[in-house]
Order: sequence, then C-alpha cells, then structure tokens
Amino acid sequence: MIDIQIDKQMIETVIREEVRARIKKADMDLVYWDRAELERRTCLSWNSIQEKFFYDARFPKHKVGGKWLLPAEKTKDFFLLWLEEQN
Repeated sequence: MIDIQIDKQMIETVIREEVRARIKKADMDLVYWDRAELERRTCLSWNSIQEKFFYDARFPKHKVGGKWLLPAEKTKDFFLLWLEEQN
C-alpha cells in the first residue's frame, strides 16, 4: 500500500503564487482600458471619474469613434499620482 502525505500549507502557497502570476499576466495583456474597465479598476462611477480627474490635462485618453480608450500603464501611473495628491 502507498501512503501519501500532503502539506496543505505548501499547496496553498503554490496555488496563491500561481494565481498571482496569472493575474499579473492577464493584467499585462490589456494595452488599453475602456470606460467600464476604468470604472472597475478605480471603483468609481463614471460621474465621479468625470468630476474628479477625467478632464485633468495629464489624464491620458484617446477618443476613437464614440469610445474612450485609455492606455493601461499610463492610466495606472496617472491614477496612482492623482491618489497621492488627494492626501
């Protein structure tokens, strides 16, 4: 008979690391955000976004047809800077 022992803590650690790596990769796959992604990432409504920072000249955005596209990395950088300024 074969007896197998599993270290549950080690398995949880490996799974968490794998999930983090996959989330990071998925995050990097997005080159542009749209309005819905911006709302999701900032946890703010569209009205709040427009009121607080959308019209800031530093905020990176491009209108393509009727849709706003936001460069993912530049938008993240701007948002982190903007948050720092709110303190």
